[in-house]
Amino acid sequence: MAYPGYGGYGGPMQGMPMGGGPMGGGPMGGGPMGGGPMGGPPQAAYPQYGGGYPGTFAAPPQQPVNDPMWGYFTAIAGQDGEIDAEELQQCLTQSGISGTYAPFSLETCRIMIAMLDRDMTGKLGFTEFKELFAALNGWKQNFMMFDQDRSGTVEPHEMSQSINAMGYRISPQALNAVIKRYSKGGRIYFDDYVACAVKLRALTDNFRRRDQMQQGSVSFQYDDFIQCTMSI
Repeated sequence: MAYPGYGGYGGPMQGMPMGGGPMGGGPMGGGPMGGGPMGGPPQAAYPQYGGGYPGTFAAPPQQPVNDPMWGYFTAIAGQDGEIDAEELQQCLTQSGISGTYAPFSLETCRIMIAMLDRDMTGKLGFTEFKELFAALNGWKQNFMMFDQDRSGTVEPHEMSQSINAMGYRISPQALNAVIKRYSKGGRIYFDDYVACAVKLRALTDNFRRRDQMQQGSVSFQYDDFIQCTMSI
């Protein structure tokens, strides 16, 4: 059974402001990344399983030193000019993007890198780094919309609404599997919520690339399936 619908990863949800204000925190929160391309209209989506992409980033400027985030990136990246999982965890903690929520675990940082690591280096370059912050802005605002008591968690039925708000249309059985995987004590914490959002985006992207006829079904070779699922 197909679940019609479409939307953007971390894109604007009805009634949710896209400005940088709610981000708060350090130099990255509420700064130049507030809103950004996450607020654009979703591009072509697959009605069979939802989760359409927002607009993609333009090519980086010739002189990224003019970008407000460049200095912060280079301070964290070091001599190799890229950010690994440990450096990303440090960066996100210092940035204050988690706000009052617990800092991201190292495992969540690893899968965030895997989501955007197109050159398979295990690290993020500057453009990928900016894209991640844009996605995190959208995911955090989505989470806050459902975490109205600011407990740092959402309940399973709120997680269901959140996944729908992100544009995914999955079966009740798949949703139940998601909740079992990412809940602790019957609730989903922000760190696990982001990990779930990353995996949904990455797996949907892998599936979409193979579903060229937009039919909602593809054939995987075993090794290809293992690579897709184990890399995230």
